[in-house]
Amino acid sequence: MIASHDVVIVGAGLAGMRAAVEAARGGVDVAVVTKLHPVRSHSGAAEGGINVALGNVSDDSTEGHTYDTVKGSDYLADQDASRIMCEAAVGDILELENMGCFFSRLPNGRIAQRPFGAAGRPRTAFAADITGHVLLHVMYEQLLKHGVKVYEEFFAIDLVLDANGECIGVSSWDIKDGGVHTVLGNATVICTGGMGRMYHGTTNAFACTGDGMAMAFRAGAPLKDMEFMQFHPTTLKANGVLITEGCRGEGGVLRNADGERFMKNYAPNAMELASRDVVSRAEWTEIMSGRGVDGCVLLDLTHLGAEHINRALPGSRELALDYAGVDAIDEPIPVRPGAHYQMGGVHTDVNGQTPLPGLWASGEAACVSVHGANRLGGNSLLEAVVFGRRSGEHAAATVKGMTRPDPAAAAASIARTEAKVEGLLAAKGPRADELRETLAETMYANCGVFRTGDSMTEARDTIAGLRRTYDEGVLVHDKGTNFNNDLTYAIEVGYLLEMGDVLTRCALEREESRGGHTRLDFVERDDEKWLVHSLTTRAIDDATINVGTHPVTITDYQPAIRTY
Repeated sequence: MIASHDVVIVGAGLAGMRAAVEAARGGVDVAVVTKLHPVRSHSGAAEGGINVALGNVSDDSTEGHTYDTVKGSDYLADQDASRIMCEAAVGDILELENMGCFFSRLPNGRIAQRPFGAAGRPRTAFAADITGHVLLHVMYEQLLKHGVKVYEEFFAIDLVLDANGECIGVSSWDIKDGGVHTVLGNATVICTGGMGRMYHGTTNAFACTGDGMAMAFRAGAPLKDMEFMQFHPTTLKANGVLITEGCRGEGGVLRNADGERFMKNYAPNAMELASRDVVSRAEWTEIMSGRGVDGCVLLDLTHLGAEHINRALPGSRELALDYAGVDAIDEPIPVRPGAHYQMGGVHTDVNGQTPLPGLWASGEAACVSVHGANRLGGNSLLEAVVFGRRSGEHAAATVKGMTRPDPAAAAASIARTEAKVEGLLAAKGPRADELRETLAETMYANCGVFRTGDSMTEARDTIAGLRRTYDEGVLVHDKGTNFNNDLTYAIEVGYLLEMGDVLTRCALEREESRGGHTRLDFVERDDEKWLVHSLTTRAIDDATINVGTHPVTITDYQPAIRTY
């Protein structure tokens, strides 16, 4: 099957659906290609809220939001992009409310806002602790309202390039019925989310395997700031399930084995509401110093009382009960840092356009960059909404009225994808899950909250060996065509191995500590040498990874020492 549209969105999370809706509003024919039903996308796991300077509970401003975002990024965010996001937030969040998002309310009827980490004011709007779930369902309603074609359970494998090297769509595996199918478009927008499944102990869904980043990279698009993987301070040890930052925003505190509220020693002003990188480092330091509890610290909500917890944090209480056997009303929740969010991604401008003609990107798969070296909680949903909208609008305006791609121009690219699938089905070797388990153990041990040159070199060399094994062939037991999860999983592992390789190489290059990248052998931030983005490239016909740099856009805020 070859289908043709004006704009093709790959991924149906919050960024993808927001891009699709805005492109459809632009009067063009839009399709969404997604390996999951849209409401199963990982955006639904975002719990705590979305940042916006409404000023409903304080004298907040978009200027303050912009400053906090830049400071939180350890001054690596592009300040023009950060300002665009923060200034657009008010209009975009009110539009979401008008679409039907039922945010939690203050007694006066206005949208409630709670404190979040590294924010100078309470500016996180929320729907109890299921905010992402609410936003995702409302955007799906909008997708249906605007008549967007959804190719559901189509597993994207490769971007389709024409003879001039321009992106003209995506080739996918039809999970339900089997076979390679291609969806062509004058504009393709990557919105496939993150790559946290390369780590043990991650909050990410099983679907977060770096698909879009890897596809774009293989097609010649550069990746930016890939060394910066954010670790969320409060995840469950057994499975990485997220316990929202909203727990600390509502007054929860962190304690060590001695019952001490230890954040006073690391961030005496902000305490538990310091930035995520600061809190994660503090927790790991406590654990490594022998003051942890079975490899964790304790998130204590008991003083909040049952009524408050059941009203504001019902989902978090339920998760702790189900997955840790702990009732947060009566006892603290054991938590530890877990891999959570990829600050880097496909290099884009403020409209989501990449250097590869015909390709845009937004959401966690993209790097615009508004997060720099460390993302503020509540800014990921906002980025997805603002830059999803902007990328959909810009892509539609760019291609409106253009003749759709000639299917003949896709023939060579489609043939390569078909050969790749046939090769995987015929190959013999270890199972792909064995490689991913080794990758996950290696990344968590060697490229985690704390890193060294030696640990990252070990990770790089291990991954190089895993990639050689993968290229020689992995065993796909299921040779069928219908719902062959064995096949799609094997493809995902290939994405993860390549993106793990990129992450470790970028991290080895950056000889400083900044935000989510903390090196014990280079403990200071080095603005003179490293106030730059990393920019990683490879040629289409050459798998060699090249790490370079790209300037950071600094407008209003000069780098300063970051304290909380």
